[in-house]
Amino acid sequence: MRIRSIGVVGAGTMGGGIAALAASVGIPVVLLDVAGNRDRNEPAKRGLDRALKSRPPSFLDARSARLITLGNIEDDLPLLAGCDWIIEAVVEQPGPKRALYAQLEPLLGADTIISSNTSGIPMQVLTEGRSPAFRKRFFGTHFFNPPRYLHLLEIIPGPETDPVIIETVEQFADVVLGKGTVRAKDVPGFIGNRLGVYGMLQAIRLMEQTGLSIDEVDALTGPLIGRPRSATFRTADLTGLDILLHVADGLSEATGEDYGLPDWVRALVADGRLGEKSGAGFYKRVGRDILTLNPTTMDYEPRAAVESPELGALARRPLAERLRGALDLPGAHGEFLRSLFFTTSHQTLTLTPQIAWDVPSVDHALEWGFAWEMGPFRQMDAVGLDVVRDGLRSAGLDEPTLLRTAGERFYDDADGLPSARALDGTLQPLRDRPGVVSLPTRKSEGRTLIAGDDASVIDLGDGVAMLELHSRLNTLGERTFSILRQALELVDQQGYVGLVIGSDDARAFSAGANLNQIASLAREGDWAAAERDVDTFQQATMSLRRAPFPVVAAAFGLALGGGAEVAMHSDHVQAAAELNIGLVEVGVGLIPAGGGTKELLVRFTQELEPYIEADPFEAVRRAFMPIALAQTSQSAHEARAIGFLRPHDRITMNRDRLIGDAKAAVLALAPGYVAPVDRRIRALGQEALGNLRMALWTFREAGQASDHDVIIGEKLAWVLAAGDGPPREVSEQDLLDFEREAFLSLLGTQKTQQRIDHMLQTGKPLRN
Repeated sequence: MRIRSIGVVGAGTMGGGIAALAASVGIPVVLLDVAGNRDRNEPAKRGLDRALKSRPPSFLDARSARLITLGNIEDDLPLLAGCDWIIEAVVEQPGPKRALYAQLEPLLGADTIISSNTSGIPMQVLTEGRSPAFRKRFFGTHFFNPPRYLHLLEIIPGPETDPVIIETVEQFADVVLGKGTVRAKDVPGFIGNRLGVYGMLQAIRLMEQTGLSIDEVDALTGPLIGRPRSATFRTADLTGLDILLHVADGLSEATGEDYGLPDWVRALVADGRLGEKSGAGFYKRVGRDILTLNPTTMDYEPRAAVESPELGALARRPLAERLRGALDLPGAHGEFLRSLFFTTSHQTLTLTPQIAWDVPSVDHALEWGFAWEMGPFRQMDAVGLDVVRDGLRSAGLDEPTLLRTAGERFYDDADGLPSARALDGTLQPLRDRPGVVSLPTRKSEGRTLIAGDDASVIDLGDGVAMLELHSRLNTLGERTFSILRQALELVDQQGYVGLVIGSDDARAFSAGANLNQIASLAREGDWAAAERDVDTFQQATMSLRRAPFPVVAAAFGLALGGGAEVAMHSDHVQAAAELNIGLVEVGVGLIPAGGGTKELLVRFTQELEPYIEADPFEAVRRAFMPIALAQTSQSAHEARAIGFLRPHDRITMNRDRLIGDAKAAVLALAPGYVAPVDRRIRALGQEALGNLRMALWTFREAGQASDHDVIIGEKLAWVLAAGDGPPREVSEQDLLDFEREAFLSLLGTQKTQQRIDHMLQTGKPLRN
């Protein structure tokens, strides 16, 4: 059973987002909505347009929108007959959904899969009146919004759903759509919303009880306890207060439990203050300032910084220590966090047997759907189950059966076999995920070959080693390059077949070179040391190209400046779909000098060589523009269009599979591998330099470039032209020498040093 095409019925925010994700990975989509008046397909067109204009973008590559066929329910339902999987995403009410199924059933083939994208309506309610054949291929899906960015997909089989269909969809969603799939029981709210929304509501209630402010609650419920920076109230603003109210009221009605929001939140919704989409909610942006709601007056006030010695000390510790320390905080902050932790833990322990099939599913639902760094059971393990038991007793709460039978931990890896507590209290092995490589597991098994402060070398198995980056944002400096040199030597001498470069960091492959080190050398005027550092960086990236075995970069998240240059010099890039790669050095008054300028020029020049009539300056122009504009891709698909990824580089949709896919790429390249030779190209010299200088003059005259921008642009042009001489053949090393000279000359200017200092102090570029 294969899924080659998808139909989506309902072109609202969710339906349009699902269609955009499917089309982005190359799946043809039929997108239908209700019929319009003048233009029958107008509602579907609006849905597609909304997805194209959304920020952040719903599409990985806007060009993939051409894979979406639009239509309307009245005229075009037969278009769905050719789809392998139909996802219904109409209004969240049983009546309209059941009416649609009655129309669909006669049109569909015997093998067509159909699911309802619902946030909580039980499947047995939706399939009333449908045939056994329909019920066999019907199940629930709960994509989290926006579908491109939130990893979780809850899958809810009905009592008669064919298990083969569920397995097919889980595999497709995992590998093709990049989802973390969790099977949930067929109960209202499933797992994610039932627990995640409860946690948000509990934080709001406890704020009122402890007398804290919105600013304080968001400071306490964000990264401090392993949750997103948007914490509680900012997350609600991003979601939409009307959506939160709708989900909360629906959960209250369906479960009989109290998910009610306070009256003052309901008043915000009634007043149209719905969050980010309406311009005001719990927060309001006024010019460059962000104001915070005072729930007592319902007016907005300047944000108050939340600082204390205790919070500052906790913030620098690992998450497990932060969680334990948070429970010991004094005053109202400690009272709030203790109450939040123990009440939400009690709710999780009580509800899990009703809503989930196992403990890991609950943790994954909160980690993947609400971006928690640790799910609730892992958090309980981190603070200690005896602490949880004591806390529940102190709060006057009973000890749920799941906790009573858990012993010392919910997770265990005794004897090297990772396991989790089953609902009956026994330890069961964690489900193996073929193709997924866990770095923590490899390290716990003693597979660390070389350990360092900023990088280490890990044995991935099957003869593949990995250079694991683990400095802050994986920035690159001498300590990283030292481990890289050792890694290359180890792979060559000990018979490994190749090397992966990557990390377990959720944010960055590498944010580039260590800017503090560069700034320090410039302030000291130690130009000899600065030149040595640039040369070291260049030789490090070139050593990846020259290695006698395949090197694969597992790139994801931020791959900026030097991080991009490391990826670009690898034999192969296995890129996560969410890849923000770019050569951004002009933002601090410099040009790429780790081989990035050279690499784009050589890459684009060689692409043009087979075309005799092609203008050779086109390669120079293509290399100049993304560097001069500090262009950063919004996805791996866009990185390929810009040229940071080559046609043979591959994209992994599911970040969990990235290291495993990179390892597989090494194994595929290794047999008969021959290192590429250094390349030579024809540089255009004065001809290219003159063209680029004219373009820079135009930018300055139009007010689009400052005088220093022009100086930076001229240095970049000088490298891409290989100086101001006649056209001639140059080597890669010649271009690296031009890069190094241009970089150092810019570093010596006052305005570039001002840009570097401003970036280090504020995190933002300076235009001077």
